[in-house]
Amino acid sequence: MKSIFYKLGLLSFLITFSFQLEAQEFQGKAYYFSKSRMDLGRWGARLSEAQKKQVASRMKNRLEKTYVLTFNKTESFFKEDEKLDAMSGATDSWGKNFAQGDQYKNVKDNQLVQSQEFYGKKFLVKDKLQKIDWKMGSETKQIGNYTCFKAMALIPSDELSWYNFSWDMMRRNTPQTDSTGAEIIPEIKMTQIEAWYTVQVPVSHGPSEFWGLPGLILEVSADDTTMLCSKIVINPKETIEILAPKKGEEINKEDYQATVIEKMQDFRNNRGRRRG
Repeated sequence: MKSIFYKLGLLSFLITFSFQLEAQEFQGKAYYFSKSRMDLGRWGARLSEAQKKQVASRMKNRLEKTYVLTFNKTESFFKEDEKLDAMSGATDSWGKNFAQGDQYKNVKDNQLVQSQEFYGKKFLVKDKLQKIDWKMGSETKQIGNYTCFKAMALIPSDELSWYNFSWDMMRRNTPQTDSTGAEIIPEIKMTQIEAWYTVQVPVSHGPSEFWGLPGLILEVSADDTTMLCSKIVINPKETIEILAPKKGEEINKEDYQATVIEKMQDFRNNRGRRRG
């Protein structure tokens, strides 16, 4: 019981401290790295350990990534640091079609602007920020020099990774009927999110789609991927200019996802005709 009161008291102190900081104009940079577990499914069960290691080596660029989040009180810009493929010395061109592009968020105006490139065509995705119903608790842990509090949420998986693609996503978006001809409403797949935020950096920003907590999100886990902040720089010497991307065909998230699904359906159909 004393532990709970201590943590609640600490939270109250840190929030008060954050309000004092909030009166000051400030900027910052947060550096993140992400790691994803590779699920090879039934296909992977047929591989030897040596073959699994070879696949993991070739997939490293997709499984381990680094990012930079620049931010001020209301705006943020999230960008991946591209790395060369360790095997070929080239960037991952196929994976780039489904990777997250440069992302601008404005928490005051509830605005998302994200640049995406799909098979050589540039898109400018403009939409509202992902709605997240956070459940905040009193559990704490230390990340670097920052005391962090835990928050949990459930988000529809397709909304969380709208820029990505899977064949399962295509199946869920293809109308299905039962034996009577009635349409089958697909089950909405949900992803559980675990986030750790610090009110010592009093902004509502976070990496990728995540935002809306009373402090900067330093760690977030969703499905098989975890993002962890490795470094924070507050008020760097150089002035940070946060600008939204401007190039590409304007589209919203739902229409962009429909465009990707349609293109991949054409790709699969054309592939089938060539085999025939």
